[in-house]
Amino acid sequence: PIAAANIVVDMIIQNASEVGFTDVTFTVPKTDLARAVAITREIAEGISARGLDTNEKIAKVSVVGLGMRSHAGVAARMFQVLADNDINIEMISTSEIKVSVVVAAEHGERAVRTLHEALIEKPDWAEAPAPR
Repeated sequence: PIAAANIVVDMIIQNASEVGFTDVTFTVPKTDLARAVAITREIAEGISARGLDTNEKIAKVSVVGLGMRSHAGVAARMFQVLADNDINIEMISTSEIKVSVVVAAEHGERAVRTLHEALIEKPDWAEAPAPR
């Protein structure tokens, strides 16, 4: 139903609990949030879901690049930089060339600045030759 409403879903995370319940978390553009909530609420009622939560005060920060395939530890470095700066990661999504995290909106700009400094301006791997 969300796709039928032409709403783009970006990050999707599913967690299955030990007691038989499943949590599904996803992000949509803020401009589509109200419609997505209405659709999701209808679906939730139809399947007797236990609840529906929303949070529009988030920021998505991504590290993207083909070099991630040849440099081990980019995600680990990203997570460490955020932890060192007291920025809690609320969601994580990865692919071969991208790591995206959701953080509280109030930390979004700082997350981008600190990651840019650590991964672009002063990367630890700058002196190391790329693996072949």
